[in-house]
Amino acid sequence: LFFFMRQSMQMNQFGMQGPQSMNVNQQLIRPLLQNVTIMILFLMPMITMRTYSEEKRSGTIELLLTSPVTDFQIIMGKFIGVLTLYSIMLAVTAIHIALLFFYGHPEWKPIVTAYFGLLLLGGCFIALGLLISSLTSNQIVAGMVTFAVFLLLWIITWVGGFAGPTGDKLTSYLSIIDHLEDFSKGVVDTTHVIYYLSFITFGLFLTAKSVDSERWRG
Repeated sequence: LFFFMRQSMQMNQFGMQGPQSMNVNQQLIRPLLQNVTIMILFLMPMITMRTYSEEKRSGTIELLLTSPVTDFQIIMGKFIGVLTLYSIMLAVTAIHIALLFFYGHPEWKPIVTAYFGLLLLGGCFIALGLLISSLTSNQIVAGMVTFAVFLLLWIITWVGGFAGPTGDKLTSYLSIIDHLEDFSKGVVDTTHVIYYLSFITFGLFLTAKSVDSERWRG
C-alpha cells in the first residue's frame, strides 16, 4: 500500500511537469515488480504453511488418505487453489499498473511478460511450500522453514560473487530470482521457463512422495 501511494505521488509529479522523456517501465514498472517479489517472499510461507501441516495436526489427513481421490488429485487441488489466490493478488497489483497508462506510454510487452514470470515464480514458491508443509504437523515450523528456504534461494546469487566465475554462474542459475530478470525486460527465454516448470514439477513430485510415505506410515 505504501509503495502504491509513493508511486502515485511520483506519477502526479510527472503529470504536472508535462510531457517529457521518461522510461515508465524502468522507473515505475520494474520497482513494482521488485516490490511484488518481496511481497511473495513474506506472504507465500503464511499461505502455504497450513496446506498439509494443519491437516496432520487436526487428524483430517487420514480422511484425505482414505478418500477415493488420488494423492495427485489432492496435491493438484491444493496447488491450483493457492495459485488461484495468488493470481488474484497479482490482479490487484495490475490495477495500479493500468493507472500508468494515464501518465505515460509504458510498453505493454514487458508488463505482460513480467506478470507471466511472477506467475511462474509464485508456482515455484507454492510447490516448495506444499512440500515443506507435508513434512511437519506444526504450521509455525512449516512457515519458518519455508521462509528460510525461500530466502536462501533468493540470496544464493550473492554467494556466487565470492566463488569465482564458475561458482557465480552456478549460483546465478540456482537463484530463483535471477531467472525473473529477463521477464521484466520483455524477454521470454525458454531456459527460464523450463527452470520454473522443472522446479514446480519436482516440488510437486517430492510432495507426492511425502504424502505417499505418510499413507504407508499410517
